[in-house]
Parts: sequence; C-alpha cells; structure tokens
Amino acid sequence: MLIGQSQLLALLSDMESDRVERTISISNTDKFAEAICAFSNDFPNHRQCGYLLIGVNDDGSLSGLEVTDALLLKLGAIRSDGNVLPSPAMSVQKFCLNGGDVAVVEVLPSDMPPVRYKGRVYIRVGPRKAVANEQEERVLSERRTAAVRSFDARPCIEAKLEDLALGQFDAYRREAVDADTIAANHRGIEPQLASLRMYDLERACPTFAGILLFGKNPRFFLPGAYIQYLKLPGMGLTDIPEDQAEISGDLNSMLRELELRVKSFVQTSMRQINALEERLLPDYPEWALRELLMNAVMHRNYESNTPVRFYVFSDHIEIQSPGGLYGEATASNFPTRNSYRNPVIAEAMKSLGFVNRFGYGVQRAQTLLKENGNPPAEFEFDEHAVLVKIYRRAA
Repeated sequence: MLIGQSQLLALLSDMESDRVERTISISNTDKFAEAICAFSNDFPNHRQCGYLLIGVNDDGSLSGLEVTDALLLKLGAIRSDGNVLPSPAMSVQKFCLNGGDVAVVEVLPSDMPPVRYKGRVYIRVGPRKAVANEQEERVLSERRTAAVRSFDARPCIEAKLEDLALGQFDAYRREAVDADTIAANHRGIEPQLASLRMYDLERACPTFAGILLFGKNPRFFLPGAYIQYLKLPGMGLTDIPEDQAEISGDLNSMLRELELRVKSFVQTSMRQINALEERLLPDYPEWALRELLMNAVMHRNYESNTPVRFYVFSDHIEIQSPGGLYGEATASNFPTRNSYRNPVIAEAMKSLGFVNRFGYGVQRAQTLLKENGNPPAEFEFDEHAVLVKIYRRAA
C-alpha cells in the first residue's frame, strides 16, 4: 500500500489497465465512491490495489489541477461516512507533477465482498465500472475466505433458515439495498441473505450476523447476546435496583428498547448559565449516551457469554462491553484509531440508522458531554472488557 511517484507515472501511461480510473472532476463524490466500491470488490480477482486518479484526463495527460486539503479531506471521508459498506481499506495521497497535481486514492481488495455503495454493488468490467448483476454478486459472495472472516460473518452451523424471522430480513433489505436492485432480483431467499453476509450457502445455514439481526431466539445460539440494565438509587451495586431488565431479542428490537430506556431516565431542569441567562439542560446529553451504547453493542465480543452491562447510578452511568480493544486500537491511540470486530453488524447498524458515520462515535459523545457541561467520559481497558463511565452534570 502507498504508491510511489514512479508507479504513478507508469499508471498514467497504462491505458489498458482495469485497475485505474482517471477523472478531472473534483466534486462528483458519487463517482469517486462508485470507483472505490468497484476496486474494493475486485471482481477480476487481481488481488491488487485499484487506483482512482483525480486530475488526470482519459488519455493520461494531466489537467493542471491544484489539489487542495479540502479535496483530500472529501476523499478520505468516503472511508468512514457509512455509504460504502463494508468500509473500504484505502489511502489518499497528493502528488505534485509537471503539468499539475494528482490526488491518488489507493484501494485494497475487500476480504468481505460484495461491497455496496448506497445499496448497489459496483464492479470493474474492463476499463469501465458497472452495477453487478445477480450472477456477479454470487461470485463475489462465494469468494469470501472462511479463514479471514470475522466472527459475525462465520456460519452458525447449529442454526437453520427456519430460525430466522424472514419478514424482518425483508424490511432490513429495503434499507440496505438499492430499490432498483431489489426490483430486478429474482433469486431465492438464501442467495439474498448470503449477498448481505447473513447466510452461508456452502454450509446451508445462517451466519452469526443473521442470527443476531433476524434470529427468532438469538440467545439460544449466543447466550451473551443481551444487555443487562440496572437503575440504582445510590452510587454502588449493593443498593436494591429501582429498575432492572435483560434486554434481548433481535438486534433492532434491542437497540430500540435501549433508546427508550435512555429517554426514560434523562432528566431536564433549568440551569443557570450566567448572571443573565438560564437554560433547560439535561443531566446527561441523550445523544452522547446513545453513541456510547451503540459503540458498545457494535464492538463487543459476541463469542463471550457476558452481556453488555448498562448501569445507571445516582451520580454516573457505567457501560461495560465484553472484549478488549480490537485490531489496531490500543489504549494509547483510542479513540482516533479503530478496527471493526464485527463489520457485518456495523454495516447493519448503519443501514438501520443507529450509526451515522463510522469511527467518530466516541469523539462525538465527548463533544456533546462538553457542550452540556458534563465531565468527559472516562475509559478503562483490559483484555476482557471496555468500561466507560459518564458522570452527571453538576447542578
């Protein structure tokens, strides 16, 4: 990864390569994202990076573009804005050449195709890109390698198709897949589930993501797949709870109930801002709690039998998620670096509207806490869990 200038010059002159897309546009984000999606899918199976070159004419000549920081930020944002799913592995660079600048987006082939942009699967067909048909989608689905699958994409070999509530899948599919693609779809239910990584065609069983999202009884297969909720009157666990629940079921239902729980205990009162101003402010910003809870559910270790713990004390809230930091994330670089333990679940939460953008939940929560007058959330990490503490706003 990370192309050099000599490699770039070779790509500029190679008119035959289907791993290169050239454009002089600097504003067509859809075009950029479609190209990134197509290179991620790597339908020709080159197993090499694809390149989007901005500031280059179709004949390989430079357009005289001046690449700005704003353009580089726009390109980099495609990785985490949640419209290309699963999130692409890519880098963005600027090159200053005789005749103009070039912005280069280098895209690695995905381990988990098919990759979609706004619900459509784009692929490279020779020198152009196209929307994949049913057979091409199936080829991509079958290309996933079991050895590199995340846990949520692995087959749940004890489960059967009958263990899924297929009506819920139909509703989800309308959120995750482009309407034109659905209208042209003539496949059976198993290939449709498999194209979204919810079913393993080879093993003829749902994946763990399918069980978590559409399972009639997810805890039968994943005993820890629930949220333990306690509301306590004091500052310790020795108090008798005022309210308690085991929030379980399919993921969509669990997250909807979590949102209602948060609304039920957040209290708003008139607060003195300064000598001349009073304002209605909550003791906790609702959206900060929501972001941190969604983060815990998205990144937890579903192989663990431990639930997510959501404890509300009189002076603070604790959210504990089983599984330590994952992949590239460490205590020293958190939360600016992250890896997705459950990329299929992350994709589903984005499609269902529980996540707006990847990689920014914790930072957004800290900003909301600060704006509301709360102390910053505190994080504790070990190999078994991540614990976050959120303190009530002072009176």
